[in-house]
Amino acid sequence: MKTIQIEKKNEYVVVQLNRGKVNAINHQMVKEIRQVFNEFENDDSVKGAIITGIPHFFTAGLDVIELYSYDRPKMNEFFNDFGGMYIQLAKFSKPFICAITGYSPAGGCVIAITADHRIMAAGEKYTIGLNEVAVNIQISSNLVRGYSYWIGEGKANEYILSGKLLNVDEALTSGLVNEVCDMENVIARAEIKMQQYLQADPEIFKNTKYKLRKDWLESMENDPKIDLEQAISLWWKPEIRNRMKAFVESLQKNKAVS
Repeated sequence: MKTIQIEKKNEYVVVQLNRGKVNAINHQMVKEIRQVFNEFENDDSVKGAIITGIPHFFTAGLDVIELYSYDRPKMNEFFNDFGGMYIQLAKFSKPFICAITGYSPAGGCVIAITADHRIMAAGEKYTIGLNEVAVNIQISSNLVRGYSYWIGEGKANEYILSGKLLNVDEALTSGLVNEVCDMENVIARAEIKMQQYLQADPEIFKNTKYKLRKDWLESMENDPKIDLEQAISLWWKPEIRNRMKAFVESLQKNKAVS
């Protein structure tokens, strides 16, 4: 694995996203996440999974600089895999905890909302949320439903349309995250929660998790193709490409300075 590291514990695994300074998500990371979670789902020795990042960055979201360089076939493949990853993680039947180690906008939030429990590091500058509208990326119906599942339709509507990123206190108050603690305790708290989940009979946990998510999960099968085609079409819209180019150039300039 090039973008993630896996630590096997007694009954569960800790997956660390580990790709550069800000942990940006590229196609390689998406494919690796999909691969390992497919293995975890089918491995009876793995009872649950914790996913985390590096200090200060769970993940800064999609690697827009790399994605901007993809040609049409590659971008189509990426959108398909990214949407598939989200559905796969949301349907992961075993205990699943997200230990958020800092910034978690857009793609980071996409991963986080699939978990059963989210613990976020305290920090005045850390943010989380679905700000796709603000960066000219089409959000899918599946993501809207997932966001709404945790924070309610009204707040999801307000935050998504405004491209709002929530600070740690707002994320806790809204229900987007369940706990906040110091950075050095995030993994430990996640492991405590995992041990709590593992006390339940695996079949009872699996069945109950499905019942709780039933409407959300079943709705995912209705329109992913339509969403995918729309996102791809808008990605290549000339006006959006121009804005994306300016955004990428600003990111490259900041990267060069730092």
